[in-house]
Amino acid sequence: MQCSFIKPDGTQCNANAMSGLDYCYTHNPDISNDEKREARQRGGQNRAVAISEPLPPLAIVEPNDAVLLIVDTINRVRAGELDIRVANCLGFLTDKLLKAFEVSKLNDRVELIERVILEKKTRY
Repeated sequence: MQCSFIKPDGTQCNANAMSGLDYCYTHNPDISNDEKREARQRGGQNRAVAISEPLPPLAIVEPNDAVLLIVDTINRVRAGELDIRVANCLGFLTDKLLKAFEVSKLNDRVELIERVILEKKTRY
C-alpha cells in the first residue's frame, strides 16, 4: 500500500506504507523526529551482515575448486547456515574468479600459438 501522506505541492508520497499502517516510516506521526533522526544517523548499520563464525579458508587454484565453493555455498544457504547476502557476494566473486581463470587459460593458449608461429617464421 502507498503512503497516505500528501506533500505540500498536493502530490502523494510515493513510498510504501509501513506494514499495517497508512504511512511510510518518514511520514508516520507515531514515530518521533528524534527517532527518525537517530535512524538516519545509524544509516544501514542494522542491515550490516555480521559473520559470527568465519567460514573456513578454501584454496581455489583451478575452476573445479570454484565449483566446490559454489556447491558448499548452496548447501550452507539451504541449511540456513549462511546469510543470503554473503552467499550472493560469494556467487558474484566466484563468477569473477571463473572468468579470470578463463581469460588466463586463453592467454596461455594465445602465447603458445604465438610461440609456434614465431618458431615457424624463424625456420623459413
